[in-house]
Amino acid sequence: MTHDIIKKLGLPRIIIIAFVIFLFIVAGIQGQNMATLITDSLTRFGMNLVFSLAMLPAIMSGIGLNMGLPIGIVCGLLGGLVSIEAGVSPLMGLIIAICIAIVVGFAVGVVYGKLLNRVKGSEMLIGNYLGSCVIYLMCMFWFTAPFKDPAIIWPMGGAGIRTTVALTGYYEKILLNVLSFKVLGVTIPTGMLIFGAGICALIYFFSNSKTGVSLQSVGNNPSYANAAGINVNRARVIGAAFSTALGALGIIVYAQSYGFFQMYEAPLTMSFVPMAAVLLGGATLKRANIWHAVIGTFLFQTMLTIALPVANQMFPDGDISEMIRIMTSNGIILYALAQAGEQDS
Repeated sequence: MTHDIIKKLGLPRIIIIAFVIFLFIVAGIQGQNMATLITDSLTRFGMNLVFSLAMLPAIMSGIGLNMGLPIGIVCGLLGGLVSIEAGVSPLMGLIIAICIAIVVGFAVGVVYGKLLNRVKGSEMLIGNYLGSCVIYLMCMFWFTAPFKDPAIIWPMGGAGIRTTVALTGYYEKILLNVLSFKVLGVTIPTGMLIFGAGICALIYFFSNSKTGVSLQSVGNNPSYANAAGINVNRARVIGAAFSTALGALGIIVYAQSYGFFQMYEAPLTMSFVPMAAVLLGGATLKRANIWHAVIGTFLFQTMLTIALPVANQMFPDGDISEMIRIMTSNGIILYALAQAGEQDS
């Protein structure tokens, strides 16, 4: 019985679940506000879910983990800035940002996918370097971008975009607050959870469509897919484009929850957390589904949310708590990537 449970859940998930339960127990002993911790966990889960879901089309199409996710993120940042510059109502601004992010992200993703087709077998490595190159190219663009809104550009007539662009007065927390309600002191971010569920449904129907099945065939066995008449390169391009578009959408959801866009080098390492989340959820480099993203994101974000206040109370002096948080998060990322190699061997 115990062996079956371990085999079904997998050792990494059991370890993380046990660690999360341990953190909740310690937080309760410390007298932490449990309702606030649960609220923050649900919020961070909703903020990061779309990023994790963005990994699925890439894995399904045989590209592997999308290390080039920052390429999609800068597309989303561009859409967000254009929506602010438009000066429309908060809801319309959010819709404009989402539409531009998806369209630009998909178009750029097509180019990205065609580049990956030229480096088969090294997609993750090339994606990482390409993502870094795009980030620094966009840094130069942000310095010279022709935006005029005072909320975007540096004050006193300075050229270029601010390091942090606040969404106050635009669409700050619009998804977070819509339809939200409290249960026993826990605030449920209903709007954001519904939005995430909608993206999950979109990926589910896509994966069960003719195109989605073709992508999964390519990911499982490209030689067999090619023999069956499936255009392998085209399927990989679709997977990369879909993944990049979801990455662009993800930064809109993420930023509206925080209340600001972080520009310049901020997106550089944002692909590592969703990669670790889907792997901890049970995905491998060749197989992934929606539940892997949902479970992994919830466990990863809940652990990070609870670990910081617990560490703060245990080590109130200095920056030790922040060091522990960084060590914990990066240690889990490293462990998840190591497990991915073992699962596919």
